Amino acid sequence: MNLISEELFRTVHNGKSVGLYILKNRNGLIARITNYGAIIVSICVPDRNGNLTDIVQGYDTIAEYINENSPYMGAVCGRCANRIARGKFGLLGKNYSLAVNNGPNHLHGGLTGFNKVVWNVLNSSSKSVQMEYLSIDGEEGYPGNLRTTVTYTLTDENELRLDYLATTDKTTIINLASHSYFNLSGEGSGSIYDHELMINGAFFTPTDETSVPTGEIRTVKGTPMDFTEPHKIGAAIDQDDEQLKFGAGYDHNWVLAHPTGTLGLAAVAFDPLSGRVMEIYTTQPGVQLYTANWIDDEKGKSGKKYKRRWAFCLETQHFADAINKPHFPSTILNPGEEYKHCCIHKFSTRQSLSNYQILK
Repeated sequence: MNLISEELFRTVHNGKSVGLYILKNRNGLIARITNYGAIIVSICVPDRNGNLTDIVQGYDTIAEYINENSPYMGAVCGRCANRIARGKFGLLGKNYSLAVNNGPNHLHGGLTGFNKVVWNVLNSSSKSVQMEYLSIDGEEGYPGNLRTTVTYTLTDENELRLDYLATTDKTTIINLASHSYFNLSGEGSGSIYDHELMINGAFFTPTDETSVPTGEIRTVKGTPMDFTEPHKIGAAIDQDDEQLKFGAGYDHNWVLAHPTGTLGLAAVAFDPLSGRVMEIYTTQPGVQLYTANWIDDEKGKSGKKYKRRWAFCLETQHFADAINKPHFPSTILNPGEEYKHCCIHKFSTRQSLSNYQILK
């Protein structure tokens, strides 16, 4: 297991102090969080034999996270995660233009999104850390002064819980998501093709060739998007399918079965090699599965080179481009309202996912 040095995460960036916050529970789980980008640096989880391994891709030093080429590893993405078509939207009769930083579209908040700023730490302990960021009116083209807090809590039930809260002084849009790259065999250990995955949603939002949703909500039945029963991520990833070609693999949003605002099961991932299980629960309406299709030879921890599809992301969020799709759940936040979002990563071990009770 790679030992991340606290010293290598102490710096000052844009006049603000950056550090590493280490959370531990009574069962030996360890989560390391930095207030630069509100990034999850590592999560160390035991396998079925009790061996502790870091399951999150990332870097050994804060300098590497500050590198402009960093592909959002472990970060909180905002003010709007995922894509906004052509970087344009209308709100209350006014048109807004955002940075175009992903082909023809706006992605993950723009050129300097929430992943590239230093958050102010409000409280910290061995079990939790709470941090805040004030995004000023006009930042990256978004309206309103948006005050956001995120609290990371590591429970003795082996849960890493993320609680988001945001308020604004002017009507705006918001869609926050955590962007950790997971490999339950251990970061940098190889392909995730043999990981088994279940997604608790019978519909997905197909995209155009630029990965922006078309607005259709389509059944997963009979498509490579059907994860209603657990199966290997690699089973259908290279099928001759238009949607997989558009994303160069999985890079799509699933419509979750539970009501928006209610905490429900989003997905379950299982690594047969280690026995590790990760359940994800969320209050959000969607989860984006991304299989690291555009990562190749990315220098990671301990000099490892992360290859294509050596990790997966399960980003709980609102649907991409929701502001331009009125029938999608709304991402609009008004003054006097609170944006709240909870996401829980729960870890355990099993021999297999057969007879997995939560799925029934």
